[in-house]
Amino acid sequence: MSRYRGKKLVAMDLDGTLTQHKSPLEQDCREALEELSIQYHMLMVCAGGCERVFRQMAGFPIDIAGFYGMQQSAVNNGGLTIVENHTAVIDKGTVLTRAENLRHEFGFLQYAGESIEYHASGMVTFPILGTKAPLKQKLEYDPDRKKRRSCYDRVAEIFHDFTVFIGGTSSFDIVPQPYSKLTALDRYLYIKGLNRADVIYFGDDYETGGNDRGIYESGIDFIAIDNYREFPAAARSLLLE
Repeated sequence: MSRYRGKKLVAMDLDGTLTQHKSPLEQDCREALEELSIQYHMLMVCAGGCERVFRQMAGFPIDIAGFYGMQQSAVNNGGLTIVENHTAVIDKGTVLTRAENLRHEFGFLQYAGESIEYHASGMVTFPILGTKAPLKQKLEYDPDRKKRRSCYDRVAEIFHDFTVFIGGTSSFDIVPQPYSKLTALDRYLYIKGLNRADVIYFGDDYETGGNDRGIYESGIDFIAIDNYREFPAAARSLLLE
């Protein structure tokens, strides 16, 4: 308990840490967040956009750094306000060509919907199963991320001018530089007049290629969540008497 005294901010990932992938926030996790929010300032650090995350959390009042820090939001009077919205210009044709080359190299040739998902921010999702794959199929594809780790280095090499993360359940996030969850968190700390020693972070994706990896390696106090149902007990361990 004593190691957390003096902490001011609890930051966390969403999918896999507090919820199943793109699934609603369960009541026990919501109650744990409510209890934490009494003692700590709260920040969600996500790969997805702020509006999607806000909906997924059923309007829970929390600051959100979305799209790896390309977007920032706050909740005012129960509604979401986007306070920062950065964009990057990318060459969609070149991105698609590189993705198609990877599909042929690794045999990712069976997919539903589009081969690439472009976000307005300039971030790109490379969904191995395609943009229209059923959620059940995505959840079953690579639960331990071993399939994507096996080809991560090659994907990062092909998209060398971006930062590549193993994202979601069956995809890679292709993120314009210099954005990442760590840079998003550092910027938020700077704005709030805090530093890394003030933070506790919850994340599930901390292995090689994971989008929480940078924070995990940064020296910030990191609580690993390997199953989102573990979150309520882990969160309540931070409550100070």
